[in-house]
Amino acid sequence: MTVQTSEAAFWERTVGDIAATLPGATAVFRKFKIDFCCNGDLTLDSAAHRRGVDPRDLEQALTALGTADGAGAAPAAMSNEVLIDHIQACYHEAHRRALPELIALSRKVEAVHREHPKVPAGLSDALRLLGGELEQHMAKEEAILFPAMLQWTEGKYDIPISELRHEHDGQGISLRLLESLTDNFTTPEGACRSWQALYVGVAQLAEDMIEHIHLENNVLFPRFDAAESRA
Repeated sequence: MTVQTSEAAFWERTVGDIAATLPGATAVFRKFKIDFCCNGDLTLDSAAHRRGVDPRDLEQALTALGTADGAGAAPAAMSNEVLIDHIQACYHEAHRRALPELIALSRKVEAVHREHPKVPAGLSDALRLLGGELEQHMAKEEAILFPAMLQWTEGKYDIPISELRHEHDGQGISLRLLESLTDNFTTPEGACRSWQALYVGVAQLAEDMIEHIHLENNVLFPRFDAAESRA
């Protein structure tokens, strides 16, 4: 696949499209704090200006990806079956493994360091609520939406894609809360190992969720949006 790297090609495309078709773009967007999952419909130009990013730095980083060696396959090149399997194995199962441990660890840190001015008070509750909402969301996808996509006819989904997109927006709000409670995952000086491990784990959870939402919003769902609207 030939990757377009001209300035015009980049700035006229949405960040979701770039993330879906240019291997390595998601890492660049994370570096520049560009929201490519819940706001993937913004053009690159709009996203850069919204974030206050120097467009020349962003363009240079993205253009460099076109000549990088060893880049993996772009998600847009995956078949529906391969992409759905990837989402479930790499993200659904990862969230289910991570959240119980992070909830337990955050409770410990909040209790032991409750007098510390930078204790992440409320983090365990935020993680618990996120975990419950995320489990319901993933269960809908696994039981109803993904099987329907793999056996697509001209019928209508029992769960509209628009509903799942709306739930993704709520998850995006939850991620911003996690960033706020943890000072953007930055531990204070002298933080104990449990505190450090907690923030490393929560940061990884957030990164995984951003990739997860991106793959569904910008790669998988658009393949079925038009068909759903006609059903």
